[in-house]
Amino acid sequence: MEMQKSACRQYQWEQQRWKGKRMRFEELNLSAPLLEAVAQLDFTEMTEIQAQTIPLLLEGKDVIGKSNTGTGKTAAFSIPILEQMEHMEPEERRNVCALILCPTRELAMQACDEIRKFSRFQKNVHPVAVFGGASMERQIHQLKTGANLVVGTPGRVLDHLRRRTLKLDNLKTIVLDEADEMLNMGFREDIEAVLSQIPEERQTVLFSATMPPAILAITKQYQKGPVLVQIQSAHRTVDAIAQYYVSVPMGRKTDALQLLLLAKKPNSSMIFCNTKKMVDELTEALCLRGFPAAGLHGDMKQLQRTQVMNGFKSGRSTILIATDVAARGIDVKGVDAVFNYDLPQDHEYYIHRIGRTGRAGKTGTAYNILSGRKQEMEMRDISRYTKADITEIAVPTSKELRAAAIEETREQLLEFAASPASEEALKLAQELLAQTESPDQLLAALVQKQLDQATKNLPTFDLPKPIRKGKRAGAKTVRVHINAGRKDRMAPNFILGALVEATGMAGNEFGKIDIHDQFTTVEVPESELDFVVDAMQHEKINGKSVAVRRYEERGDGYGRYHGGESGGRNRNNGQRRSSRHGYNQNARSGGYNRKRRKG
Repeated sequence: MEMQKSACRQYQWEQQRWKGKRMRFEELNLSAPLLEAVAQLDFTEMTEIQAQTIPLLLEGKDVIGKSNTGTGKTAAFSIPILEQMEHMEPEERRNVCALILCPTRELAMQACDEIRKFSRFQKNVHPVAVFGGASMERQIHQLKTGANLVVGTPGRVLDHLRRRTLKLDNLKTIVLDEADEMLNMGFREDIEAVLSQIPEERQTVLFSATMPPAILAITKQYQKGPVLVQIQSAHRTVDAIAQYYVSVPMGRKTDALQLLLLAKKPNSSMIFCNTKKMVDELTEALCLRGFPAAGLHGDMKQLQRTQVMNGFKSGRSTILIATDVAARGIDVKGVDAVFNYDLPQDHEYYIHRIGRTGRAGKTGTAYNILSGRKQEMEMRDISRYTKADITEIAVPTSKELRAAAIEETREQLLEFAASPASEEALKLAQELLAQTESPDQLLAALVQKQLDQATKNLPTFDLPKPIRKGKRAGAKTVRVHINAGRKDRMAPNFILGALVEATGMAGNEFGKIDIHDQFTTVEVPESELDFVVDAMQHEKINGKSVAVRRYEERGDGYGRYHGGESGGRNRNNGQRRSSRHGYNQNARSGGYNRKRRKG
């Protein structure tokens, strides 16, 4: 208990030291190679956990960091470790200097990848990830060939220690990342076994989202005078903001954004992208479609930035498209809506973004545009982190936009009719009525002119609507031809699994699967035909590269397929089409009918 009180007192002192500062990485006086890597990764300002922990870790203090996932903790402990290694003697760097324990292989791989990015200009840093389910021999080889920074799961690290393929005799720093999760997974004994085999003189760092008694016991036993850094979540900042998301096919985000802007009609809005390139591309696309949009990012000169901001504040441009870095620190009042064209990589940034609206006691609205299962899962994580409801809504249709424009025109005309008219206007109206045989036709012509003006810029396209689970009945289907059949050892589960994986559609959205000797046909929703054909290009089924085309049956019982090369993307380039559906991706949920073709 006394340790906790002391830690809290020390934390309060350190918190006052850094409180209220938006610290930049360049203020840390890091070595040139590390600063260069940080700059190339577009890291400028630190998150709260980074600003409070990095200076303490650079001083060599033991730290307890209590912070939720997605707050930038990997950088918080990686940067101090790499900076310390930069100043070590060459002989010291020949040994394992730092060990990071993570609860899962995925987190270990992710942390190791980030460390490699931060250390790209440090020739004497060699990070290695060790975890279960991977080749032990390969890991042993990596450890023997100069690894001096190890990221791993407790079980596999302990295996290497017992085999003496990993030696920690000269360890300087150990990090327990997601400590509460490791304890929940039953790794306490493994963690304590690892901690008992490392030097007593070391820096011990612990990050955890919660502080159960088991965590406090570890800190008491294995840390020396730790400083507690507790980050308070900014959940309250989102209470006044209504949050929504739409899920759309790959490549249709800009279309979805256009439809949302036309339907919601915000007087002023901010759109966030993750890269400067995307800001430029989206700004150009919206301007070409008639929207008063302007872009803002770090590559722009100060004069340009000033002009953009003045235009946005004055209302000349009602849409500001920006990166997080560019938008940081600007103060704009009266923003009605925030659109996340890209989801932020850090949960804190999400709160900062949507906090641009709903200020000064006013309500605001945030819209998130998602493509694929990964982004939908990220949205769920953000919802849990912010403890806010983020509701799925449908993308507006062109029919709905036209109906709204007609209704708005009707209200405007009724408002005009209720307003007093000049004598000149009344005289002209009487003359027109006297000169026409049909007053109704005259009124209709005037109304038509108003309608044409109100609807001339409305889009005529609609986004494909997903067929949700349980909605297959009555849906019109067509068949696609796949150039692989029984001779290629095709089976219905192989084919259905590949379709689900490539498109992200649920298994029950596909109908009959007919496997012939040389080819296969599959029923797909007609509305999703182009999407399925595009998504399946360059895919493999049971090891065979396949081509997918629309199939049409002839009167003689045979079939034909048609269609040229589709614009599919090569999955090896990391551009494969993803889902625009929800989370139910059960590949076995759809039925099939295996039938031999009659000749």
